[in-house]
Amino acid sequence: MLTRHRQEDLTHPYEPSLRKREVRQVERLQEEAAKIRTWLQAHPADRRGVRGAIRKSNCTDNESAKIATGKGVIQGDTGVVVVDEQPQSIVAAQAHGVGQEQELLAPAVEAIQTLRPAATLIMADAGYHSEANLQQLARHGLDAYLPDKGYRKRAPRYAGQEQPRRQPAPLYNKAPQPQKLRLFRPQDFHVAEDPSHGVCPAGARLYRNGHHRERRGFVALKFTGRKTACGGCTLRVRCLRAPATTPVRQVSLLLGPTAGKPETYTAQMKRKIDSPRGREMITRRCATVEPVFGNLHHNKRLPRFTLRGREKVDGQWKLYCLGHNSEKLAHWGYARCP
Repeated sequence: MLTRHRQEDLTHPYEPSLRKREVRQVERLQEEAAKIRTWLQAHPADRRGVRGAIRKSNCTDNESAKIATGKGVIQGDTGVVVVDEQPQSIVAAQAHGVGQEQELLAPAVEAIQTLRPAATLIMADAGYHSEANLQQLARHGLDAYLPDKGYRKRAPRYAGQEQPRRQPAPLYNKAPQPQKLRLFRPQDFHVAEDPSHGVCPAGARLYRNGHHRERRGFVALKFTGRKTACGGCTLRVRCLRAPATTPVRQVSLLLGPTAGKPETYTAQMKRKIDSPRGREMITRRCATVEPVFGNLHHNKRLPRFTLRGREKVDGQWKLYCLGHNSEKLAHWGYARCP
């Protein structure tokens, strides 16, 4: 039987049905490639992100975007809601085919322009934090609390609450694994009273490299260790990422804000967030909007959008938000009316 099959393969290299299927597949791929090239030529500057990079999409839904989530990168849209703290009702809802939330703060604030009084306080999570957004809020005179991504590392209440690690595989190696040593950070180094030199954690002197430098709106001094001191240092493995190839340690130490330059909006917001009032606002934001997302996701069973195209997705998102508001009115609004 195998001999007969080999002879048939030599005589008839392709069956007619397989050959037609291959031709159809090639034609379909060429048609899709031509469609993509035509669309890119007609929209050379379209679908650009906040940083100028091209926002990746697909042929099925050109208005969606690649979004990084805790379960990997997915193709979809981002739903945004503006929630009033007192009744926990949604006053504005939008869906956008973007992966970065930074560019969605301005449309959300503009959507409630006619609804917010002068004393409105705006709170958002770290995904909306950027220098441009803070500058725009300050230009319009809006009081806001937008924590940065490093807020949890500075807040004392989050000490020891690092992000939990993923559960390992059931058959993982349960033998104790050696932990990586934490490298010395710039805050572990010190500037001497005479700023002519620095002092490393081992107590050795580091010489200065030039004059004061400017680094992100702060005055900084750059120091370099000496080969004679770093070469035989016992803390070398904790000071250098590659102790076998890197001869000495270099570090920049911040002295303070640059004189004559205005303080950045990010620095002002950090000081505002780290205050007792700012820490209170962070907890109030979580208690205001996170229950709304939990209600839409779990109770209303909207774990993902089921439509394509921004107009349809935006309509689906607003429909579910309308159901949330209707439930609020039924339980806490009209139900309490005499």
